[in-house]
Amino acid sequence: MKLEQIKDTISNKILIHSIIWCLFILAALIPFYENKSNINSDFCFQWISGISLFYVNFYYLVPRFLLQKKLWEYLMILFAIIVLFLMIRLAFFPHEIHLEDHPIENFTPKRRPHFFMKFLPILFYLFITAGSTVIKTLSEYYTNQQNKLIAESTRTATELNYLRKQTNPHFLFNALNSIYSLAYQKSDKVPDAIVTLSEMMRYMLYETDNQTVFLEKEINYIKNYIELQKLRLNNIENIYINIHGNTKDKQIEPLLLIAFVENAFKYGTNYKGVAYVKIKITIEDDNLDFWIENKIQEFNKDPDNSGIGMNNIESRLNLLYPNSHQLTILEQNKNYSVHLKLNLDQVKKANT
Repeated sequence: MKLEQIKDTISNKILIHSIIWCLFILAALIPFYENKSNINSDFCFQWISGISLFYVNFYYLVPRFLLQKKLWEYLMILFAIIVLFLMIRLAFFPHEIHLEDHPIENFTPKRRPHFFMKFLPILFYLFITAGSTVIKTLSEYYTNQQNKLIAESTRTATELNYLRKQTNPHFLFNALNSIYSLAYQKSDKVPDAIVTLSEMMRYMLYETDNQTVFLEKEINYIKNYIELQKLRLNNIENIYINIHGNTKDKQIEPLLLIAFVENAFKYGTNYKGVAYVKIKITIEDDNLDFWIENKIQEFNKDPDNSGIGMNNIESRLNLLYPNSHQLTILEQNKNYSVHLKLNLDQVKKANT
C-alpha cells in the first residue's frame, strides 16, 4: 500500500471515530437539556477517561494480554486503571459526583442514592471496556480470516502458475518431437507444422497469462494441436473431434484440457503412425461435458516422463473447481477414456 493510501486510511479512521464519540457524548447530554448547569467538570473527565480507557484497552491490553491468553494479567491491569480513574474522580470531583449542588430537604433515604451514585461510574467504565474488547476481538478475528484467505489465494496462484509453466514445456517438447519427425522424413508438411505451432505459441504467450480465457479460443488451440499431430501420422481416419453447443462468451481456465488430448495421442498412437482418438465436447448453459477416448497401443513407456500431464490436470482441477467438477477415467479392453464434467461458472465467480 502506498504512503498516500495509508494516510487516507488513517485520516478516515480518525474522522469516523470522532463522529461516533461525538454522537455518544451528545446522547449523554440529553438529560441536561433543561438544566445545563448540571454539566460539570466531572462529566468532562468521565468521557475523557472513558475514551482513553477504550483505546488503551483496544490497542494495548486486548492484543498484548487477552488475545495472548494472559487473562489474569489483563484483568489486574484493567482493574488498576479503572480504580485509578475512580480515585481521581473521588479526589478532585467529590461534590459533583455526590450531586450535592442541589440537596433535597427532608428526604430521608439520602445516603443510599449518594452511595450508589458514587460508584455508578464503574458501570460506565465496564461498559466502555466491554465495547472495546468485543470490537477488538471481532476485528482481530476478521483480520485473521482475511489473512488466511489472502495466504490461501497466494498459495493457490503460485501453485497454478507453476502448473501452467509445467504445461508449456511439456507441450513444446511434444510439438518439437512431431516437427522433428516430419523433418526427418523430409516431409512437405513441415512448413504447415511450423505455422500451426507458431499460432499455438502465440496463444500460449499472449492469452494464457490471464486467469481465464474464452472457451472458443481454448478449443481452437486444441484443434490446432490435433492438426499438428495429424501432420506426423500415417493414418488419421480414426481421429475425430465433435463440438456441440454455444462456445461464445464462455470462459475456462487456460490449457486445462490439453493434457488429456496430449495423453490420448501419446498412448493412442502405435509405432506405425496409426492413431485412434475420439473427442466430444458439449456445452449446455455453463456446463462443459468433455469426453475423450483412445486405443492403448503397445510400446515402451518412459517412467520419468509418463503421467506428468495427468497429475498436472488433476491438481489444477482440485484447485480451480474443487466442488464443481466430476472426473471419470476408465481403462478396459485396451480402451482408455476420460469423461470430465465441469461447471464453467465456478472460475467466473472466483474471479469476481
